[in-house]
Amino acid sequence: MQYSYLGRLSRAGVQIDLFRCIRRTSGVKHIFLKVPSHTTCRAMAKSKFEYVRNFEADDTCLQNCWVVVRLDGRNFHKFTDQHSFKKPNDERALHLMTKCALTVMEELSDIVIAYGQSDEYSFVFKKRSNWFKRRASKFISHVVSQFSSSFVFYWKDFFKDQSLLFPPGFDGRVVLYPSNQNLRDYLSWRQADCHINNLYNTTFWALVQQGGLSNNEAEERLKGTLAGDKNEILFSEFNINYNKEPAMFRKGTVLLGQKVEEAIDKQTTTPDAPEGINVMVKRTRKKILPLHVDVIGDGFWEEHLEILADNS
Repeated sequence: MQYSYLGRLSRAGVQIDLFRCIRRTSGVKHIFLKVPSHTTCRAMAKSKFEYVRNFEADDTCLQNCWVVVRLDGRNFHKFTDQHSFKKPNDERALHLMTKCALTVMEELSDIVIAYGQSDEYSFVFKKRSNWFKRRASKFISHVVSQFSSSFVFYWKDFFKDQSLLFPPGFDGRVVLYPSNQNLRDYLSWRQADCHINNLYNTTFWALVQQGGLSNNEAEERLKGTLAGDKNEILFSEFNINYNKEPAMFRKGTVLLGQKVEEAIDKQTTTPDAPEGINVMVKRTRKKILPLHVDVIGDGFWEEHLEILADNS
């Protein structure tokens, strides 16, 4: 009789409200709380409005593909002008972008490599990553939100004399690459884009800042020119050897976890020094480091075979 009553009470809890039911009698409360299973509790949480979940699109990324999230500054021409960025490259901004990308990689351990240039960064997740069930919306939202908040948080560390006048905006996209060669070609494309844009910008601003041309005149001067033409303008007119420009400007920044050896002070006790003494201890650990290297050739990938390893 008692269990029949509890069965009716349990069904009533689903239809009405669990907490209202358990208040009916203190004697039943203790027994009732032990009866429902996990499935029952889930059923109790349902409501007639839950059908709206069916409108959510399935954005699960395909298995066995590299997941790349590329983040770009939104309307950054206005942002750089309003905050007086140096032309053609502002080292403060590039270092800030790298700091933000490092923060993303430290928070999301499934990222194996990142590449950045100008106002963009690409984050490559493990091929076999099952992070958040491979939902594209989760990849984008976590990367963009972590990066954007870090940009604001660390702004003063790099722009000490420039206040942040308004918040920056970043957008993101997810692209899947099924093969290792596809991924290499993607990163090669972004680095080639870095070279093309930086060579143009370096020549353009040399013509404006040192050559006395207006923006329109410099644009007309460079219209239809090839890489060799721009290099010649820089060298013959401004004595600038483009190949000697900082590698960070020409090649962008690669972020990669590497084993580094570091020395730390550690306190230990000995029979001769029971109060403890400091000794220098060396240890090896993995640290994310910024590299300004070529990723188009084979050399980088032969040196870092672990990036494309099958267990990624």
